[in-house]
Amino acid sequence: MTSRRRIALLAISAVAALAAIGVGLFQVSKARCFSLVGEAICRVETEQPLVALTFDDGPTAEGVAWATETLGRHGARGTFFLIGDTVERNAPLVRRLVADGHEIGNHSFSHVRMVGHGAAFYDSEIVRTDALLRAAGAPRPTLFRPPYGKKLIGLPRALARHDYRLIMWDVEDPQDAATPQEYARQMVDQARPGSILLIHLMYRSNGVAREALPLIVEGLARRGFRMVTVSELLRQERYRR
Repeated sequence: MTSRRRIALLAISAVAALAAIGVGLFQVSKARCFSLVGEAICRVETEQPLVALTFDDGPTAEGVAWATETLGRHGARGTFFLIGDTVERNAPLVRRLVADGHEIGNHSFSHVRMVGHGAAFYDSEIVRTDALLRAAGAPRPTLFRPPYGKKLIGLPRALARHDYRLIMWDVEDPQDAATPQEYARQMVDQARPGSILLIHLMYRSNGVAREALPLIVEGLARRGFRMVTVSELLRQERYRR
């Protein structure tokens, strides 16, 4: 084998190895129940008939009104992971959520993927949103959900510095559900004691999810579940990674 061919083969092997590492890191970055650093909580191990409904993004007037009215009719409480940039323009909506007994979580300031950045970026995303949420009347947040579920090493380390817990989910919006009925059926069927359900209903494009929410709440209630905040669920004190 000539030296030129040997170098070419080594280069190909190196590229293949880097590609494999990249694919592996991508999979880890979006893993629901695993984090390279710290813990990623996707559900709570419990025999109690408890589940947590969580709502990402916003707040928007339409999404908050729909969620609070629906949950209020059934005596349910949810956890809302809000975007700092949007909170800055909609502080009264945060106050409404708090007044109705719902929990507020941090969903970053700019809603970009939380991978590939420096420590200062993560700190800023957390701290700016934290300050805006508290200024809007929310108790000091302790729960953080990464946009798109992305995290590797930098974000979990930043969360530890700021005394936050990383909250993921084990049941999420069904991407193939074309109707509210199918959306709700899939969500309710997948739920089990200790589940954390992820729902997106804040924006105009989330109409199916909004219409499905009453069906989800009713379906969970029929199965005997009580819908609580993530913090209430975490009091069960046993986590499943």
